[in-house]
Amino acid sequence: MNTAEAIDALLPQTQCTKCGFAGCRPYAEAIAAGEAPINRCPPGGVEGIGRLARLLGRPALPLDPACGTEQPRRIAWIDPAACIGCTKCTQACPVDAIIGAQKRMHTVIDALCTGCDLCVAPCPVDCIEMRVPDTAQPWRDEDARAARSRHEARHERLARRRAEHEERLSRAVIEAALRRARERAAARNGERR
Repeated sequence: MNTAEAIDALLPQTQCTKCGFAGCRPYAEAIAAGEAPINRCPPGGVEGIGRLARLLGRPALPLDPACGTEQPRRIAWIDPAACIGCTKCTQACPVDAIIGAQKRMHTVIDALCTGCDLCVAPCPVDCIEMRVPDTAQPWRDEDARAARSRHEARHERLARRRAEHEERLSRAVIEAALRRARERAAARNGERR
């Protein structure tokens, strides 16, 4: 396991971007490259900083307040009476913890929610709030591994969809060009008669 992978394995995999990077893996790579300090992960908190410090043989630092504060694990909650089914929250969720269909009410699968709160800002009707669940359990390494797996699966699915969309567009452009060429050829043949 290289250093970036070892660091990534210690991060909480909330994919919250509070560290200033696009997710846990890019943050891990920046730490490994010496481009970021180890104290930028609010979900990992003091314990996470300590784990990174031990792994890397560095002193533990206090959590960078510019990144946020350490909080108990929270999960998103969608007000069913206010949800308009716009799908902006599902598009924002990095781990596919929100289900629903366009113009239908959405809901959060509590067990899958990492508490990143990325779904809150894009909601046009402000029907999402972050709550500490009644049965708040500490975030464990197996939760992080499962969240990483869902994040990677989502990333692969979206990349596959983009590639398929680009291929369909490419095919449509080629078919349209061929159709125009046939039409021009038919028009020229008609003029020659």
